[in-house]
Amino acid sequence: MIIGIPKETRPGEARVAITPEVASKLAGKGFSLRMERGAGLDAGYHDDDYAAAGVELVERSDALGAELVVKVRKPDLDEVAQMREGALYVGFVETCDERDEVLQALFERGVRPIAMERIPRISRAQSMDALSSQSNIAGYRAVIEAAARYGRFFPLMMTSAGSVKPARVVVLGAGVAGLQAIATARRLGAEVYAYDIRPETREQIESLGAKPIDLDLGEEGSGEGGYARELSDEAKARQQALLADELARAHVIITTALVPCRPAPVLITESVVKRMREGSVIVDLAAANGGNCPLTEADKVVRKHGVILVGHTNYPSMMAGDASTFYANNVANLLAIMFDKGPSGPVLKDLAEDEITAAALMQPHG
Repeated sequence: MIIGIPKETRPGEARVAITPEVASKLAGKGFSLRMERGAGLDAGYHDDDYAAAGVELVERSDALGAELVVKVRKPDLDEVAQMREGALYVGFVETCDERDEVLQALFERGVRPIAMERIPRISRAQSMDALSSQSNIAGYRAVIEAAARYGRFFPLMMTSAGSVKPARVVVLGAGVAGLQAIATARRLGAEVYAYDIRPETREQIESLGAKPIDLDLGEEGSGEGGYARELSDEAKARQQALLADELARAHVIITTALVPCRPAPVLITESVVKRMREGSVIVDLAAANGGNCPLTEADKVVRKHGVILVGHTNYPSMMAGDASTFYANNVANLLAIMFDKGPSGPVLKDLAEDEITAAALMQPHG
């Protein structure tokens, strides 16, 4: 089985799907690996590192023409056209629309896409959960970004020149990214508050040293698979109103609230932004899905009503080396359940027989 690793071409994307260390492990299991020259450079991995791990360095077309193509980001139509008919694709597919043109192009070529974002959140699949591994990085980096842009200290500082109070940080959403943001902000010494519509997150928030924000919305927001569900319009309005005072007092807000395949819920209204202190910072991790604040602009840092709004949409790429390591390990752990050891190399199993691969495999309908 030949694994192809093309260079990521999405603007701003520095990650690579397979690192040299993981490549060496896969080669030891009987896989042949072909990587486009220079694919790992932006993540800090040189071609020589891959060659030493047993990877064959090839042109882009050869990497895309492999039996199994591994990427981070969704392929474009040109990449799909270079894939072998009947190949496997492993990577993010980044769509909820079954009519998506790239998805349809994959189906038309007989390419079977295994979407990393569809790995189920069950105990067996934790080591393959790329959404979580990359969200962890996003939560950490979001706080670093906020601290760099906030013109004051995060911790309590007492010096001979005077003392300052700790920053008041509010984290909205206590999923993987939110919990990492809480932990990072606490390590930096901030006073941290957090809110999530799922009541079961309260204990996790408290365990990290943050103070939960309790709101009575009249309904719960727990959905399937550990994700939040979309609230009713009435509950959304009540949520905005009850959160307003807490948010207006914040010096830094990290927002991570997302509902799968839906626009991001609006949690920070313009009226709240107007009430925040000059120089406060909002880091909106939902910027790619419309933002938890309607003033956020995707892939831009803007200042509105004296508040700095950070709308980066790819935090893992800002830490491409470690993000690539996490992602490559996720992929390797997935491949371990996809293939059996055969007499002449890895043999693909029936993907429908395992609940993890069955959930991740996307198939045409009708």
